[in-house]
Amino acid sequence: MWDAGGVISRRELLIGGAALAACRRGPAIRTRGPDVTHGVAVGDVSTGRALVWARSDSPARMIVEWDTTDRFANPRRVAGPVVTQETGLAATMSIDGLPDAQTVFVRARFEREAERGAGAWQVARFNTPNPTKFRVAWTGDTCGQGYGRNPEWGGLRGYAALRAAKPDVFVNSGDLIYGDNPILPEQTLVDGRIWRNITNERVARPAQTLDDFRARFAYNLEDEHLRAFAAEVPVVAQWDDHETHNNWCPGQQLDDARYTERDASKLAAFAQRAMREWVPLPAGPIHRVVSYGPLLDIFVLDCRTWRTPNDTGIGTAMLGAAQAKWFVDALARSRARWKLVACDQPLSLVIGDGPNDERFEGFGNTPGAPRGREVELAAVLSAIQRVTGVLWITADVHYAAAHHYDPARGTGGTFAPFWEFVAGPIHAGTFGPNPLDPTFGPEVKFQWAPPPGQGNLAPWDGLQSFGTIDVTREALSVGLWGIDGQRRFSVELT
Repeated sequence: MWDAGGVISRRELLIGGAALAACRRGPAIRTRGPDVTHGVAVGDVSTGRALVWARSDSPARMIVEWDTTDRFANPRRVAGPVVTQETGLAATMSIDGLPDAQTVFVRARFEREAERGAGAWQVARFNTPNPTKFRVAWTGDTCGQGYGRNPEWGGLRGYAALRAAKPDVFVNSGDLIYGDNPILPEQTLVDGRIWRNITNERVARPAQTLDDFRARFAYNLEDEHLRAFAAEVPVVAQWDDHETHNNWCPGQQLDDARYTERDASKLAAFAQRAMREWVPLPAGPIHRVVSYGPLLDIFVLDCRTWRTPNDTGIGTAMLGAAQAKWFVDALARSRARWKLVACDQPLSLVIGDGPNDERFEGFGNTPGAPRGREVELAAVLSAIQRVTGVLWITADVHYAAAHHYDPARGTGGTFAPFWEFVAGPIHAGTFGPNPLDPTFGPEVKFQWAPPPGQGNLAPWDGLQSFGTIDVTREALSVGLWGIDGQRRFSVELT
C-alpha cells in the first residue's frame, strides 16, 4: 500500500476506505458467547408464575424462553436484565402466563448484543401447581461444620436423594451456606477418619466480604447433585443464621477473634445480597406467601431480620411486630385448603446461646408461662386458632423430629392443636436431640438423632435427612426420610 517514499496513494486510500466501510456495514465477527456458569434454577412457583435464575461468566443480557415441551417448538421469550460485575453476573427474572398442572421447560442463555454473541442454552424443568395432588420436600443446612464437597463420599449426595424423591416443590429452610464455618482440605474426626474437601481460598476462611459470601453460594452450586436437583425442582428459599454467623441478631458485635469486621448487621447485608444474587428470590422482604394453587399456601417466615437479642426478657422479639401482624392477617386471608408455615426456628426446642448457654437462640427457653420470644409466639398462636389446615416445618437443629402441640398439655394459652416437623441436615454435622420447653404442650412423636454422648457426626454416618409432604384434597401425608431413601417416620393428617 505504501510507495517507495512511504506515502499512501490515492487509489490505495480509496480501496482501503471502501473495504473498511464494507466491514462496518457487514456482520460483526461472532465471538464466543457468554456461558451460563452454574446451570438454571427456578423459584417461588405459584399459579401462573415462576422465577428463573442463571449466572453468566461475563457481562451480558439474560434471555429466557419457556414451553410445555422439551423441543421448544413454540417458545415464549422474555428478555431479562443485563448482568454485570455489580450484580454478581447473575439475575432472577419472572415468567408469567404459565398453565396449571403442566411440566414447563425453561431455558436461559446470555447475549452480548453489540457483538451479536450468544452463549449456549441451559435447560431446566418444573411442575406448575396441580389442583389435585403434589409433593413438597424440605430440609436445611448445607456444608456446615466444615463438611464440604468430599469426592470420596460423592459430593452433596443428599441432593441426589432429594431428587430421587421427585418433589414438585422444595422448601429450603435456611442455612443455605455456612459463612462462618471454614471448609478446609481435611478434617480429622473423633474416630480418626479423615473427611477430605474440595476447597479454595475463599471458602477456607470465614466470610467477611461480599465476594467471600458469593464464593460460598458458588461452591455449593459447583456440586453436580445440587445443580441437577435445581434444574428439576423449584425452590422456596429462606435464610437462618449461618448465612451470616452462628446465632447472630441485628446490631450484634461479634465476639469472634477470627473476624476483623464484627458488625453482624454489616455482614448480614453482604450475606443477603449474595443470597439474592445466587438464589431465585423475589424482590422485597424474605417473609412472603407462595400460593401453590388451591390446595396449598406456603408462608415463609424470617426469624433473623427483626429479632432482638437472645434473652428471656418480656417482649423479646423473633418476628417483630410488623411481620407477626402480616403473618396473622395473611393466614386469615388464605383460602388454600392447607397452610404450610416454613419457620427457620423450631418452636419449643431449647437451643442454647452464649458461652455457657445462658441465652436462648429460639423461641423455647424455660418451663412455665410464656417468656422472652414465647410472648410473641403465644399471641400469634392465639390469633390464628380459628384458621384450619395449618402445619409447621423447620430445620436448624440437625436432626429429624415430629412434634404435636396441644394447649391442654402446656401453659402457653389457648390455641388450636397443630403439628411441627423437623428435618435435616441435608449435608452437615448431626447433633441432638434438644430438650423441649413444655410451655406450648409439645409432645415428641418421633426423633432421629445421634446416640447419647455423640455429636457432629459426618454425613457418611447415616443421619442426614429430609421431609416430604404429599398433598391431596383429602389429606396430607408427611414423611421423614434418610438420604438412603428409607422412610423413618410417617403420619397422615386430615
